Amino acid sequence: MIIMGYEIFVDKLDTIDISDKQVINTINPHSYITAKSDIYFQEALNSSDILIPDGSGMVLATKVIYKKKLKKVAGADLHRFLLSKMEQEGGRVFYMGSSQGTLDKIQKRIKKEYPNIIVDSYSPPFKAEFSISDNQLIIKKINKFKPNVLFIGMTAPKQEKWLYEHKDVLDFTIASSIGAVFDFYAGTIIRPSQFWIDMHLEWLPRLLKEPRRLWKRNFVSTPLFLLDILFYKIGIKK
Repeated sequence: MIIMGYEIFVDKLDTIDISDKQVINTINPHSYITAKSDIYFQEALNSSDILIPDGSGMVLATKVIYKKKLKKVAGADLHRFLLSKMEQEGGRVFYMGSSQGTLDKIQKRIKKEYPNIIVDSYSPPFKAEFSISDNQLIIKKINKFKPNVLFIGMTAPKQEKWLYEHKDVLDFTIASSIGAVFDFYAGTIIRPSQFWIDMHLEWLPRLLKEPRRLWKRNFVSTPLFLLDILFYKIGIKK
């Protein structure tokens, strides 16, 4: 087992240089397992300039395999960190993905909590794959705004693969795929309390609220991920 991109794992957000163009993505056990059978997704993750260990499983794996101690950094933590930086600098932030209603709530909250940020957004068509014209319009809207920070929220692996495919023609400084954070920040989905986060059980309340959507990552991906760690420890490479 090889934890993809371990050498570019970052768990201390204040060490990130946000002045250079770079892609920051997150990885958790479910995305790791998905990427094993989705080579393009694997390429997208490994091409990231920085990978954030978003999940207790990634923290466990790096400790067991590499004898390194990391702390979990959720996508919500990255989102908050970058917004704080942009507030200090008067930056420009663009949200691409989700529904228009969710984006409206995000923009309203941003204007209240981070008044120095210039914010814009775009809700793309809800479809499995974008057409050429869809992609051209998305790129045009982003590049016209010229964001310092570009947040992509279309769920994994679609969001990471879309950014990987188009990053070279997009005008941004920092781009990050943060999925459910759009809904968390908008308040359309309530993130579990700090108690569950500190107990490394954030997944449990979310599973109870959305069992049909989240059962696979908890009852299939997580056991497979733990098996990979075990196989690695006993010398079986998979």
